[in-house]
Amino acid sequence: MSARVLPERPLPGHAVCLDLRTAGAYDPDAVVRAALDAPQPGGERRFLVLDEADRLVSHQLLYERLSSYGPARIVCLAVGARGERSVRRTLTLRPPAAGVLWVFDTTEEGVPAEAVLRPLVDVLSTPEVFDAVLRALGEVVHGVAVPAVRVLEHDLTDEARARAWRQAVEGLTGPEVPAGTASAEQVPPALALLLDEGLPRSLADHRWLPAQGRAGLRLATCDEAVQDAVDGYHRVRGAAGLLTGAGRTVDLPGDIERVAGELERFRIAVADAFAAAGGSRLTVEHRGVLRDRGIELPEMPREISRAGIVPALRDHTHELIGKGLPLRSVAARLSALSARTAPVGSASRLARLDAICGPERLRRLGGRYPFTAGGSRPVAFAVTGLLALLAGVWPVLGWVLGPAVGVLAAGLAHLMLRRRPNRSPDGRIDGGGATGAAPRLFGGVLGGLVGAGLGQFLGPPLWAGAVALVVSLAAVVLLALRDWSRAVDDWWARADPEDAWRILREVQSLVVTTAVHDWLFAEVRHHCSAGAGAVARLLRGLADTADAHGGGPSHTNGRGYAHVPSAGSADPAEGGLRRESAGPPEPDSGTSSWSWENWGDGDADDVWSDMDEEPPSPVRAPAPPATGSPYASDPFGPSDAFGAADPIGPSVRSDRDPAGAGGGAAWAGPEAGPAPAPAWLERRHGDGGPLLVDTLVGDLVAGTLLILDRCWAGIERDPGAVVPAVHEERIAELLDDTRVRLERDVAASPPPRYDGLRDQDALSGLAAVTDRSDRPDAARLTGVAPDAVARLVLAEDDPARTVALCGPEHMRLLSHDPLAARQVRFVPEAMRRGAAGDDIWRGIAEDVVWTGAGRHAGILRLVPLRADVVHTVRAEEAGEP
Repeated sequence: MSARVLPERPLPGHAVCLDLRTAGAYDPDAVVRAALDAPQPGGERRFLVLDEADRLVSHQLLYERLSSYGPARIVCLAVGARGERSVRRTLTLRPPAAGVLWVFDTTEEGVPAEAVLRPLVDVLSTPEVFDAVLRALGEVVHGVAVPAVRVLEHDLTDEARARAWRQAVEGLTGPEVPAGTASAEQVPPALALLLDEGLPRSLADHRWLPAQGRAGLRLATCDEAVQDAVDGYHRVRGAAGLLTGAGRTVDLPGDIERVAGELERFRIAVADAFAAAGGSRLTVEHRGVLRDRGIELPEMPREISRAGIVPALRDHTHELIGKGLPLRSVAARLSALSARTAPVGSASRLARLDAICGPERLRRLGGRYPFTAGGSRPVAFAVTGLLALLAGVWPVLGWVLGPAVGVLAAGLAHLMLRRRPNRSPDGRIDGGGATGAAPRLFGGVLGGLVGAGLGQFLGPPLWAGAVALVVSLAAVVLLALRDWSRAVDDWWARADPEDAWRILREVQSLVVTTAVHDWLFAEVRHHCSAGAGAVARLLRGLADTADAHGGGPSHTNGRGYAHVPSAGSADPAEGGLRRESAGPPEPDSGTSSWSWENWGDGDADDVWSDMDEEPPSPVRAPAPPATGSPYASDPFGPSDAFGAADPIGPSVRSDRDPAGAGGGAAWAGPEAGPAPAPAWLERRHGDGGPLLVDTLVGDLVAGTLLILDRCWAGIERDPGAVVPAVHEERIAELLDDTRVRLERDVAASPPPRYDGLRDQDALSGLAAVTDRSDRPDAARLTGVAPDAVARLVLAEDDPARTVALCGPEHMRLLSHDPLAARQVRFVPEAMRRGAAGDDIWRGIAEDVVWTGAGRHAGILRLVPLRADVVHTVRAEEAGEP
């Protein structure tokens, strides 16, 4: 049989097509069994059967089998030979459950028979047209009619179809992109806890380092040492520390040394815990080891759990895909998430611990810094000299009081040096220092002598000298106290023992972060990393499969059909529908336009333009299996009719190819030349509308989400056990289905509804992505306006507009009663969608059949036969098939 006439695969919701025009190459019983096995929705069983008109009676049992499993509706497209003048059929093919359309083997000159039958099968297999035709056949005499048709076909050019498909696949897969980084702001809250290293709210009051533990004890001791140093600093820095013995009992260098030692021991305890429990997963043994080292772990917080990771990953993946990101971009982000959440063990935190409390920082904390006071030495010399000068203006006594002020300033400076805070009381630790006593002494003596001389010369009153002396002495003491406090503060800031508190806080924070993310969350992080990695690999595999499977060039004139020559095909030179009839052909074999007034010829210039552009490539016919059935797994032809290596790539001619060897139809090979279309078919090619690529990408994305819906349960159980090959096979099927719809009706019909969602709520938020029922109108998909279709369908009934599928020699077999004919006008629903279509289709007749799919629109007129032409054969008269 010629598989080129039938669809490559069963179309969802359409009538199941089967071809019984065989000559022993295949087992007709196997063909019927395969048709019965094809799923049909809603319990509706429609069969469109191609058969030879002279074998309808001999195939009686085959037709009965089609109805043996419940009510079935059958439309038989019976192909008659040129010499036949009557048709014999059985009771099985009578209305209302069945009807016969008699098509004569009288095609136009140069038009291959498959070019006539193929669009006719396309139209009749549409469920709406199938039902309308069957109802119309029930109203004509005997339920047998000759079709007269006029069809408009809106389609894409081969270049536009290939370009749109290539862009759609690229829009689905996308280019390779770097992984980048994952941040907590870009993921759901359940995953954000694994990225921002924050502390769950339920663990805010937990004591990670209990005081009775080893690490807690070191922490308390270090904190106490820092507090002792701070208390000593506050006792030393005031006037009491310089002028009284309050600072003699304070050992600041010793306290700081003890702080550095305790901090080092605390760091060693924490590092020991990090190294001892450095595994990637927390176990009971790890908890015991940490408890021995003073770290107490709580139970898993309620904010996160292993069971919530995969749903969060699913929502995150759906969100990324819903934003329009291609598969490889989503895979890159999931790879970054996998790398970020992968558990690396607490031993990896040792580097961070060394950065916080490493030897260099401890060495700086325990360093010995000099104590410097008095400020700039020239300034100290001048200020002390000025104060001594004021004290020396007292007449006579100034010679003693002036230098005495300088001696006082030098004495206070020397006292600061002896009681400097960087020196232990026992002298064990001494950082050295300088207070500027000599400049003060020399400046004071010189200033005092100058003041005494000035007072002797000026002779001020005694009260003025007394005031000057008091001011001078007070200034010397206050300046000494100021210098002391400043010098102590400066030394304390350089030694910075309080930095130990900051170190302790950072180490505690590191311990908490490690305990939460490396120990408590270890199992969850591992599950998240493995799951995200598995989904990323799966998406990358799907993208690679889509590129390999769907990135090839368009099939020339594929239209969802595969050409497989058969023994039932005519001789290549004849291009006939079937084997030559015993009767000779009539001289005039042209296809006529049907008219009650005359027998006009059809328009010979109306050709099938897509076949003019590029002839189809041959496809090797599969060898029939041992059962005799022509179908291996798909009952209606191989699932990959365009070649196993590349289902979209061009077929390659082989010497063993029947078409190439001369065993196939004349139009099969590239050398055969362009094949015209029948006169009743007018094709209008478009370059693709503005929404074509977006619609295809949306269909592919929605199908990909449904594929992913099947894998989440497996990722939840074991991310490493996901089998990419299974899902890659499913995306190959998705690409095939989408490509078939692109070939069939430029993706105007929605994808078949998938009711097997494992989690209905998972995709509820993505209804705008997964619900593909709202389709653009045909003009926005094909780029061809539906005006011609509207003019054809809205025109007044005129039999001359249609072309009868018979020759002039058969016209006398038809009924001449104009009222006996029935007419079916059909238009795809996509052609009246959109704002423009509302105006075009206004006033259309109510009897127009709106089809849910297809690219054909037109008129199908059923012309009945004379009563003596149709013969009904009862069961006992019928022979075996």
